[in-house]
Amino acid sequence: MSETVLDVRGLSCPLPVLKANRALRGLTGGEHLRVLATDRAAASDFRSFCQETGHDLLAFGEEAGVLSFVIRKKSDSRSKDTTDDFCL
Repeated sequence: MSETVLDVRGLSCPLPVLKANRALRGLTGGEHLRVLATDRAAASDFRSFCQETGHDLLAFGEEAGVLSFVIRKKSDSRSKDTTDDFCL
C-alpha cells in the first residue's frame, strides 16, 4: 500500500492537523498518510482528530525531535464524511 508523506515540521497548532485534514481529503479510504511534525501539541491534536473523524491513528513515534504519525483514512463507505466537521 502506498503512503503519502506530509511534512509540517516548523508549523504550530492548529496548522499540522488542518493540513493533514486537507491531505486526507485527497486520499481514498484505507490509504495511509504519514505526518512529520515538530509541534509538541500535535500528539494530542492528532489523537483527538482521529477520534472525532473516524480515521485510524496507526502509529506514533518520535526521532530526533520529529514526531511521526501514520493515519489510515477511514473507509469511503460511511454515509457521512465527518472530516470536514472537525474543529480544534
